Amino acid sequence: MSLPPLPDEAVVLGASASSWREALRIAGGALVASGAATDPYTDAMIDMVEEHGPYIVISPGLAFAHARPGSSVLRDGLAIVTLASPVVFGHPHNDPVRVVLGLAVAEIGTHLESIGEIANVFNDPGVTARLADATTADEVRAVLGVSAARGAGGAVAGKPAERDAGGAS
Repeated sequence: MSLPPLPDEAVVLGASASSWREALRIAGGALVASGAATDPYTDAMIDMVEEHGPYIVISPGLAFAHARPGSSVLRDGLAIVTLASPVVFGHPHNDPVRVVLGLAVAEIGTHLESIGEIANVFNDPGVTARLADATTADEVRAVLGVSAARGAGGAVAGKPAERDAGGAS
């Protein structure tokens, strides 16, 4: 299995979030905008943190948001959100967070495999900083080594991700 594509709709750069919940809502909104998930999946990602704590903050500055596969996942998808100002998730060592990855996986059998594959990308400690400093969706895709295919709105390769998700609900 390879990493899911990352269309422009799934990349939100320089977002404003006042809390970890808002940061996850932006990531969930990007998964919805890209056609990978529906709104209830965002709530499920937030529920996971409320239930299990900030375990999704997997390395300094990086949160890896996900929930279990289910009916709110339409297809495998990945979203990347960079934050203009870092937010605290409550992790004792890896706060504050500047980059939020959102992952939606459609089938239970591939859930852990997908998480492991994405985590391997972050074995390079510089990846989080390069993502946080990225200014275009193409730059994000180059850091992650993923394609731009499968956008909900016909993403154009090379077009900067300019969506301001500060007003996401």
